[in-house]
Amino acid sequence: MVSPMPAPNLADLDLFLAVARHRSFRRAAKERGVAPSTLSLALKRLEEDLGVRLLNRTTRSVTPTEAGQRLVARLAPVFTEVAESLDEVNSFRDTPTGPLRLNVPVVVSWLTLAPLVPRFLALYPGITLEVIENNAFVDVFAEGFDAGIRYGEALAQDVVAVPISPPQRYVLAASPDLIAREGLPGHPRDLIGRPCLRHRFADSAVQPWEFERGDEVVRIMPDGRLVGNSVPIAVSAAEAGLGWICTFEGFLAPSLAAGRLVTALEDWLPPFPGPYLYYPSRRHVPAPLRAFIDFMRKTYEAEMEGR
Repeated sequence: MVSPMPAPNLADLDLFLAVARHRSFRRAAKERGVAPSTLSLALKRLEEDLGVRLLNRTTRSVTPTEAGQRLVARLAPVFTEVAESLDEVNSFRDTPTGPLRLNVPVVVSWLTLAPLVPRFLALYPGITLEVIENNAFVDVFAEGFDAGIRYGEALAQDVVAVPISPPQRYVLAASPDLIAREGLPGHPRDLIGRPCLRHRFADSAVQPWEFERGDEVVRIMPDGRLVGNSVPIAVSAAEAGLGWICTFEGFLAPSLAAGRLVTALEDWLPPFPGPYLYYPSRRHVPAPLRAFIDFMRKTYEAEMEGR
């Protein structure tokens, strides 16, 4: 008589789906908040219970076997339905509970979210919020995030995008001492040959500075001895008179208010739309994310009314 197959652990099945989706133990472990070794043990246990190999593992990749692919195809909709059903129950609570994972650029983290997160968490004590700063253009949903925040030019077409900040702008500024030595530029091209503090995004070239007035657009490649992606270092260098800085107005607001920096060419740097919170258009919106969307929408509307 053939022994019955042991009933697989539902938690192990859920962890298997995470690994299969990410094709990576490391990324799946990060999403689930467990150690990669925990995932490895769960997958070993599941494969032993089922008596088949579900994943092909090499030092460079993790891919589902044919049996694994079939199991994913059958299980994924079921687990999605279970999660959505539980979340519908969550909506009947006085306050939603559960985790919320956001992937955001550094500038949004500093200038938009930092003053708002304490208020949000105070309103929703049952929500656990994880905010990861990342300037790269990544598939935040494949990485296990519930939502991302980016500027309009970086948004995919198949997402729901919600504005969360009033228009923003760049400012060009330098220290009073540097301006006393070199004078104020009258045109963006006057910056050519002057010391500038250059910004480099991770894994990208130094970005040109773009100025716009009316129909005229001017791009220059700044020159200078300091290059990096650290805002505090660049601001400190600008205050010390080491060069011109061109960045988000919010980063320079304290220095401008204190007179440590002075702006120039303001009519060449018009406002642009602020960032958007975005999430999948074809997916159930979990209660914690819905609460965050509503919170950010109300905050945005209040800010716009007050302008």
